[in-house]
Amino acid sequence: MRIEQIYTGCLAQGAYYIESEGEVAIIDPLREVKPYIDKAGEEGNKIKYVFETHFHADFVSGHIDLAEETGAKIVFGPNANPTYDVHVAKDGEELKLGKVTIKVLHTPGHTMESTTYLLLDENGKEHAIFTGDTLFLGDVGRPDLAVKTDLTREELAGHLYDSLRNKIMTLPDDVIVYPGHGAGSACGKNMRSETVGSIGEEKETNYALREDMSKDEFVKEVTEGLVPPPSYFPKNVMMNKEGYDNISDVISRGLKALSPEAFEAAANETGALMLDTRNQDVFAKGFIPNSVFIGIDGGFAPWVGALITDIKMPILIIADEGREEEVVTRLARVGYDHAIGYLKGGFDAWKKSGKDIDQVSSISPEKFEGVFKENKPLVIDVRKPGEYDSEHVERAVNIPLDYINDHMAEFTHSHTQYLHCAGGYRSMIAASILKSRGFNNLVNIEKGFGGIKETSVPVTEYVCPSTLK
Repeated sequence: MRIEQIYTGCLAQGAYYIESEGEVAIIDPLREVKPYIDKAGEEGNKIKYVFETHFHADFVSGHIDLAEETGAKIVFGPNANPTYDVHVAKDGEELKLGKVTIKVLHTPGHTMESTTYLLLDENGKEHAIFTGDTLFLGDVGRPDLAVKTDLTREELAGHLYDSLRNKIMTLPDDVIVYPGHGAGSACGKNMRSETVGSIGEEKETNYALREDMSKDEFVKEVTEGLVPPPSYFPKNVMMNKEGYDNISDVISRGLKALSPEAFEAAANETGALMLDTRNQDVFAKGFIPNSVFIGIDGGFAPWVGALITDIKMPILIIADEGREEEVVTRLARVGYDHAIGYLKGGFDAWKKSGKDIDQVSSISPEKFEGVFKENKPLVIDVRKPGEYDSEHVERAVNIPLDYINDHMAEFTHSHTQYLHCAGGYRSMIAASILKSRGFNNLVNIEKGFGGIKETSVPVTEYVCPSTLK
């Protein structure tokens, strides 16, 4: 028996490869399925099952393509009703994989079809659970992401409480926990950075597994402080439930090389979003007017999902040469299947063609320090509310990047606006979006809040209420 966690940092997502006696099961695969097929083929193994823990909201799973290409059977737990052929397993059902057994534990709460898979070793001993979004390390799944349900998030949280106590906490303490996500995922609130744990550790450290916790207390704590999920989440759920285009077709469409002239014509004719995925510092020095920056080397896919509200919008790609396929693939991971081409030769080709370029004005933290001392600049902090509440530049206004599209009226054309985030990535995204909407009175503060803190610019720090007199 062999278990391999295949973790994708950009999505903070864990897929799993389980092998026994030449038979393989994949749990919650990513959209691009070739790595799983290649791995099994290289080792002379056959993929027998593709297990889905639930209909994912934060990414498009590769289960359909993987099943079509390998003949593997897709398995969901109870209550799943996709439009394609699957095996909907019963609670407690056991499926053989070589010499090991995978037992279905229906654990509704995150969604009503949510299921945990218990791996029994060759001797029938409980070895590990693959919890999807039911149980994370340090947290549990949000109960507000289910699509088209008559249940409230409080009612779903109540189901989750029962699932955890009746199906998960009854397992031996040494059972390994393999969660669907780690820190950084929007599917929970307070996940730890580790990606493998145990039942015993979670009983000791996870707030939601306290033995003395009542159902009412659980519901209150789990639903407290939930921010609205990204707009693309329901759309990903529907793609996972109803099907999607083959990933090979999506990549083929997106990898159409376009000259600067053809690229410009395509943008004008289709109204496509021009998405620039280069480094933020390179982007600031020159970019195609009205293009939007979301760098491939940051939290690319989640920011695409949060900020590009139309999942079917045609997209034209500006990328570093050689990274175009990576961009198209990572767009597809979150359901953005409508890339229609990329700029051949990258931005250098555009610049050499003599076409117009734009820039983002930037300022070092040291120069911003001088500006701050001389006048009272308008400072926009695009970090998350929790980051801002912890400490922020004195008099700074918090407009989180996550919801910038809903807060355009809060920006002004009459004063210079100094933008910053933690390190420079998010504020450059914000600057590009604002520039594309006609705001030209912007200055990006390089190195973000981390750089500002190294200067004498006054910072307001959080004061714990218990310390106030």
